[in-house]
Amino acid sequence: MGMVIGVVNQKGGVGKTTTSVNIAAGLGTLGKKVLLIDFDPQGNSTTGFGIKKKTLEATSYDVVIGKIRPQEAIIKTESKNVWILPSTSKLCDAEPALTNMEQKNYQLRKAVLQVKNDYDIVIIDSLPSLGVLAVNTLVACDTIIVPMVCEHFALEGLAQLMYTIKNIKHKFNPNINIMGIVFTMLDKRLLSSNEIKNEIKKNFDKRAIFRTEIPRNVRISEAQSHGEPIITFDKNSKGADAYIRLSKEILAKIREREKADGTKD
Repeated sequence: MGMVIGVVNQKGGVGKTTTSVNIAAGLGTLGKKVLLIDFDPQGNSTTGFGIKKKTLEATSYDVVIGKIRPQEAIIKTESKNVWILPSTSKLCDAEPALTNMEQKNYQLRKAVLQVKNDYDIVIIDSLPSLGVLAVNTLVACDTIIVPMVCEHFALEGLAQLMYTIKNIKHKFNPNINIMGIVFTMLDKRLLSSNEIKNEIKKNFDKRAIFRTEIPRNVRISEAQSHGEPIITFDKNSKGADAYIRLSKEILAKIREREKADGTKD
């Protein structure tokens, strides 16, 4: 059964979609069959794989409101072993539609359960909010990755996110946990960045923070503008190397979790 990983941060501009796209490509390169669910109305994960939104006949909106089965909207990307459930701005309309549904917080989970066994790993790129769509992501996940920029306001957002996850765990999804915080767009030359990073490390178990850090790298931005993951756009860049290392670290954490679950059994 595939593991479902949400890439979540209620603050925008932290490299959430960039991380979603590139760990999907990285895990695919490492031989895992990956489904990326674009659950953000901006649809940047969709364009991040070079998919033209105007050509789409079905999206995550149609799936989450129950109009179609997820298998009818999933498409193969050009990246090795990576499929995507794409998104467009139409997903904005799902928020009010879900509000009027019974079990409104479980609709994405229901869809994920239909395809979970077909993939080694399912990644959900969540939108930066605390609305019903974001709650659907957290309810559908087994674990989450939190991209984090080392800025003061991002630190405040992290505290809010921890509170939200605690509530979700209590009310809807008792099994959810945090796989790790990953520092993104990191510039080690900035004193303030290093101070905030050290503050986070003081307040979190070191196992909850990825060793791999994603540097600020112009090639990553260039890859996005070309509709490619950095791993295929420039495999020799510092950004590609960082995301491959992060993908390997994710696999190691998955194995640790599987081993722990097996021990419990």
